[in-house]
Amino acid sequence: MRIFRQAQELQQFALETRRAGKSIALVPTMGFLHAGHASLIDIARGRADVVIVSIFVNPTQFGPGEDLDKYPRDFEHDRLVCEEHGADVIFAPEPGAMYAPDASTWVEETVLSRPLCGARRPGHFRGVATVVTKLFHLALPDVAVFGRKDAQQLLVIKRMVRDLNFPIEIVAAPLVRGADGLALSSRNRYLSEEEHQRALVLSRSLRAAKPALEEAGISAAPAIIAAIRHEIEAAGGHVDYVEALDVDTLAEPTETTREVLLALAAYFGSTRLIDNELVQVKK
Repeated sequence: MRIFRQAQELQQFALETRRAGKSIALVPTMGFLHAGHASLIDIARGRADVVIVSIFVNPTQFGPGEDLDKYPRDFEHDRLVCEEHGADVIFAPEPGAMYAPDASTWVEETVLSRPLCGARRPGHFRGVATVVTKLFHLALPDVAVFGRKDAQQLLVIKRMVRDLNFPIEIVAAPLVRGADGLALSSRNRYLSEEEHQRALVLSRSLRAAKPALEEAGISAAPAIIAAIRHEIEAAGGHVDYVEALDVDTLAEPTETTREVLLALAAYFGSTRLIDNELVQVKK
């Protein structure tokens, strides 16, 4: 397995790989890899000749007061996970290798990035879209794998790829949960044991809400959302949002909506967690 730190090194490798007639799969991550990330690498391994995993805590997607400086990092652990799951390359640059000091060019999706996390974290998805665009230009992948846990991010990236005509297939990987149901996240390490136990209400409430919304239809969404909020607050969480939106538009569902993204974000202690379920709605 090769490790590149400079953008030019990765791009040169990717160009040589493409000239050799080999396909490339990219798995973009911010590191501190867990079983969810490993599942992305496994999917990528089955989709291309060469698998590139990027490990980069992207500063442009963090806002003021967010956890950029304390975001968990453990490169040696990440290297072992990548080796065990058959990655061929790790791209682990420093910020200076990705952004010039006077960088002034951005990529921004302007519809799907607005609600949910976009409304609470201004500039976040601009940073995501920009860094993913740069990674696409450097790794030159045929396929890129993103997890469904970050559902809004996945939708934004798919729209960006469509609108900007990237010749890349975006593969959506299943959301991976721990044995107790909590969605896997690098930020879970911030939780105390008590906070972890209380945070299980997120998956529990979504699991209960999904069949209720499937059966009752969109008209029941306000009551179901209120019930989820109540359960989270009763467990000691601070609700950031709970929303049910049309999965294609991230707008309020209408009579033509076929699938709803039931998404939430909540704080337990100082840790912000997100989770979601996709719901086929009854007409």
